[in-house]
Amino acid sequence: MISGASRLQIQAPVASYLMELSVQSFAVAVICVLTVTLTWMVLNWLWLRPKKLEKCLRQQGLTGNSYRFLFGDTKEISRSMKQALSAPITLSDDICPRSITAYHSVKKHGKDSFVWIGPRPRVTIMKPEQLRVIFNNLEDFQKEDLVPLVKLLANGLASHNGQKWAKHRKLVNPAFHLECLKNMVPLFYASCSEMINEWENMVSGEGSPEFDVWPYLENLTGDVISRTAFGSSYKEGRKIFQLQKEQCSLATEAMRSFYIPGWRLLPTKLNRRMKKIDMEMRSLIKGMISKREEAMKTGESMNKDLLSLLVGSNMKELTENWGHNNVGMSTTDVIEECKLFYLAGKETTTSLVVWALIFLSTHQQWQARARGEVQEIFGNKKPDFEGISLLKILSMILYEVLRLYPPQVTLVRTVQKKTEIGGLSLPPGVLLYLPTILIHRDRELWGDDAEEFKPERFSEGISKATKGRVSYFPFGWGPRLCVGEKFALLEAKMSLVLILQHFEFELSPLYIHAPVTVISLQPEHGAHVVFRKVTNCCSN
Repeated sequence: MISGASRLQIQAPVASYLMELSVQSFAVAVICVLTVTLTWMVLNWLWLRPKKLEKCLRQQGLTGNSYRFLFGDTKEISRSMKQALSAPITLSDDICPRSITAYHSVKKHGKDSFVWIGPRPRVTIMKPEQLRVIFNNLEDFQKEDLVPLVKLLANGLASHNGQKWAKHRKLVNPAFHLECLKNMVPLFYASCSEMINEWENMVSGEGSPEFDVWPYLENLTGDVISRTAFGSSYKEGRKIFQLQKEQCSLATEAMRSFYIPGWRLLPTKLNRRMKKIDMEMRSLIKGMISKREEAMKTGESMNKDLLSLLVGSNMKELTENWGHNNVGMSTTDVIEECKLFYLAGKETTTSLVVWALIFLSTHQQWQARARGEVQEIFGNKKPDFEGISLLKILSMILYEVLRLYPPQVTLVRTVQKKTEIGGLSLPPGVLLYLPTILIHRDRELWGDDAEEFKPERFSEGISKATKGRVSYFPFGWGPRLCVGEKFALLEAKMSLVLILQHFEFELSPLYIHAPVTVISLQPEHGAHVVFRKVTNCCSN
């Protein structure tokens, strides 16, 4: 017989073996469950959910290609855009095929259509009544999250949603009040005058020299932002402008690639350079913020530049609501808003002024009318805020340029919950594509002359021109109307007033018409213009 002790000696290894086997079995079971769960999630994300959404959209009369695994319509969109961008066009050709991806879908499937951006459907919205609902309902239709690498470019007010957007909007608003803009007019004038002096030196020789105005306008708008945003720290501002300019080029390259989650973490040449630029910009801006904060704490008199106004607004909020949660902005938030000043300020105004010059070059009668108005209001005097506010003809011209060539050619929103808009029932996760440039050129909304340059359509203002419909939104619409709209228009008017005072101009034979979207709508091959000095112009 086996003794009790011996029996225990035999049972111990058996128990240990059974326990080890049990642990292994449990681990295998967990791994199996996790594998099945992960497989199901991936399958649902890449196939089951897209097919369910497609069925939902088709049942409501929307048309589009059938969903194709993983890539959706991105390959087809890429091919169409590549073909459209392969050659320049004439001034009378439609620029939409070169400017936006939605054009090819709308042409193929009609306005009530959708395309697949990977596994997500993007529904095109072009009806004014639907646009009104989307623009007014901020919670249900939010801005889409930026691709991580693009966030390095600027992750400020324009990309926020919900309470964070409301807080930042409240703190940024004071920097763009009317009185603040009035104080910036001399800075606008100083930057524009430097460009005009440079052009005069180029034109002063014999003949009618021509040159590409695009790089000069880029430098002008960067100069204006440097002066208005950073004031006495102007030199540091210029450095930030140069870094931001390079960052824009790199971000555009990143956006043209199919986004793969986690790709930004790889040490590629592009990723490393973008992150290095971001670190340099943050260091420069953080240093300027610290100087402003210290000066305000010691009661020093401060310049009324955008950074000082933003820092002051933020410090006031923090002081008045001390001890409360979620008030004010962090230093990182302020840095991002400064980066956005550069991006939005430079891109929007440069695009607006260059296309205005091209239109005035090809429509000499409007150039003459605008110059006549400028001479009537200012004569040979320096432009001032009061006079600029009286420029009706130039305002009409700029509104029409913004209609035909809006800097931001599209807007995108995401559906946060099941929502009804204008007869459509949209499930959460669907992307809404608002093709600004297509809506601005829609004949059903603007008439048979929708693609013609006719500033007179704005002779009685925007509301009259649109007949009260949401069909014109170059700076957005509703509560999220761009806070810098008046800043951009004021800067554009100042630059055009000075150009009209000093020069007559027309397109050069070297000009190649090739609009392309790179952050904003830009002339791919620049804008070559021939200039002649206007006699009896004012002296700078």
